[in-house]
Amino acid sequence: MFYTRKNTLGGYKRKMTEKKKDARKDVLLRLRRIEGQVRGVQRMLEEEANCAEILNQVAAVKSAINQVGILVFENHARECIFQILNEGENGENLKEIVDLMGKLVK
Repeated sequence: MFYTRKNTLGGYKRKMTEKKKDARKDVLLRLRRIEGQVRGVQRMLEEEANCAEILNQVAAVKSAINQVGILVFENHARECIFQILNEGENGENLKEIVDLMGKLVK
């Protein structure tokens, strides 16, 4: 069987859609865990826990939320690059990727 560019591209789009759904589930799961961590920090403050322990948990929350940002950015960047390569988009998508990366690393 011969695969035309259109058939191959269609299969790639289906894979991208499946990956997007998996990525969304992963991000939501991570956010739920972060939500639990934040509640834990609140409880620690209410119970007047040791400041070092609280700060350790705050650092863990910051790290986890940074990872969520990276995952969301990676998925969005893939979509933009896909459009650039396959749909002949101008440089607008590339500019968007660069702008978003700048916001993420601040």
